[in-house]
Amino acid sequence: MKEKLTAFIGQLTIYDYTLFGAVIFLFILLLILAIVVRRKTALAILLIVLAFLLLLLGPTVGYMKLHQFLYKTQTQLTEVKALEFSQALVLKGNVHNLSKRHLSTCNITAKIFKVSGNPYLDMLYPLNPFKKMSILKDVNLSSGERYEFKMIVEPFTYTKEYNLSIGAQCQ
Repeated sequence: MKEKLTAFIGQLTIYDYTLFGAVIFLFILLLILAIVVRRKTALAILLIVLAFLLLLLGPTVGYMKLHQFLYKTQTQLTEVKALEFSQALVLKGNVHNLSKRHLSTCNITAKIFKVSGNPYLDMLYPLNPFKKMSILKDVNLSSGERYEFKMIVEPFTYTKEYNLSIGAQCQ
């Protein structure tokens, strides 16, 4: 857990710190405004609730939206092949840089999950994949360029029907 947190903090950009600073500033501003209008109890309580909602949801939602906007990519699978004589699944695909920024690293993640005939279970299985693999690649992608990758998922012994989800987070 400590390693994941350290890696997360290490990959933050100036835009992320600006977002977090703006959220804290707005939180304090809303609390001060609630203190100023404390005679109007309903408005003060509403401002306090909004301040804490902003403090809880602002960094998370803001971080996700910011990275979707700044580092937009499209990941596409071109080939999925189960090897016959070894317990492995070979995935080939590409990452297309749709942003206007240069991307230097990509974390490509493949998730494999079960498929059943039950539509409710089919909605739940992607939340808990039975096999997950990530690779971190140093790429040199300018705007509009593509990067081809190859990923080997092993050991892969599942013989029934499965679905595959792939995504990339690049910076």
